[in-house]
Amino acid sequence: MASTSTSAPTVGFDLDMTLIDSRPGIHACWVELSERTGTYVDADLVVTRLGPPLAEEMAYWFPADRVPAMSDLYRELYPSYAISGSLAMPGAREAIAAVQAAGGRAIVVTAKWEPNARLHMKHLGLEPDAVIGNLWAEQKADALREHGASVYVGDHIGDVRGARRAEALSVAVATGPCSAAELTEAGADVVLTDLTEFEEWFSDYDG
Repeated sequence: MASTSTSAPTVGFDLDMTLIDSRPGIHACWVELSERTGTYVDADLVVTRLGPPLAEEMAYWFPADRVPAMSDLYRELYPSYAISGSLAMPGAREAIAAVQAAGGRAIVVTAKWEPNARLHMKHLGLEPDAVIGNLWAEQKADALREHGASVYVGDHIGDVRGARRAEALSVAVATGPCSAAELTEAGADVVLTDLTEFEEWFSDYDG
């Protein structure tokens, strides 16, 4: 990886639907969970609203007292059912490489359970400088501040809130459940169609 300098930026990236298209794998994992528990889950619906913490989605399908156990089971199933089916988003490799080639650090800050987030990076051969999991929306500001990130890239209005809380530039990509209009309304500073536009944008960024 590229060495850092005091003037080079640290850029944070969200994971699901920003760096990776995890819908196929997550769909398969929910189908398996449904079959094992005998509980109906509309996996097609689940993958349309990725972003928030797992417990929030679990609460749609299981009673509150079962959510922790079902979340644990889902995470146990995840490596076998969700990793191989997920793909790198177009432009993801180039976006990470662009930051590192400039001497900066590219970090992943995600609500996903960190061990599974790391499995995705390993499987896809993506090499960010750090992976920080288990953080959602405004909670992401803690990791962004700790790592000195001046930019945070995400696909959800929760990512916009996290960037703003960290006083980082919010760069949004309209590749997830939130439209470009929703991301703009939430306060994103920059809205890109997808990560294929990031490299050109970043080459002009002087933050």
